[in-house]
Amino acid sequence: MPNASSWSASSPLLLLWEDSSGTRIFLSLLYAVLAISGTLSNVMVIYLVFSFKKLQTTSNAFIVNGCAADLSVCALWMPQEAVLGLLPPNSSSLRSAEYRLLRGGLLGLGLTVSLASHLLVAFNRYVLITKLPSVYQALYQRRHTGCMIGLSWALALLLVPLLPGLWPWGSARQPPPRQTDGSSRYTALLLALAVLGQTALLLHCYLGIVRRVRGSA
Repeated sequence: MPNASSWSASSPLLLLWEDSSGTRIFLSLLYAVLAISGTLSNVMVIYLVFSFKKLQTTSNAFIVNGCAADLSVCALWMPQEAVLGLLPPNSSSLRSAEYRLLRGGLLGLGLTVSLASHLLVAFNRYVLITKLPSVYQALYQRRHTGCMIGLSWALALLLVPLLPGLWPWGSARQPPPRQTDGSSRYTALLLALAVLGQTALLLHCYLGIVRRVRGSA
């Protein structure tokens, strides 16, 4: 039977097993606080947008989409992490491959859609400020906006299976070290490329806005 160290190595999401009990309790409380505050704030934003017609704009539609993605992390993933930090490492309920896959999928899905939503908001502002009003109105029709939001979720669903660190090994045995290291590096590389690509696109949009504003001034 694998010990706590080998089990943590085979499941990179269970990061709390290597720490002391005091650290696990502290991190569990931190997860709980973040889960409650994040859930309440995102629900409040969604409620305000749906309650006031003046707030129902294209840009706010993308913001609501990002809030929905954040809820998959704050309301579904973080509470589980808070509970896992208080359970013993050898708990049989934690060894389910399906459960580990569910947790990893929620995290990957929420983060991917959240990044895409931030990018959609930035591109929306870029088109609104730097392009003609007719171009903005033609691009951001209700149907087109819905397609953009749907594509953000579809893209996330396609990318999550490509992260091998989120997939279970199919058994509680410790995988070969080289395979584990290679999988972790591949996952980290994909995440780094995704964040860097999103950052580059955000900078392009906001720098374009700055140049347009300076030119107008």
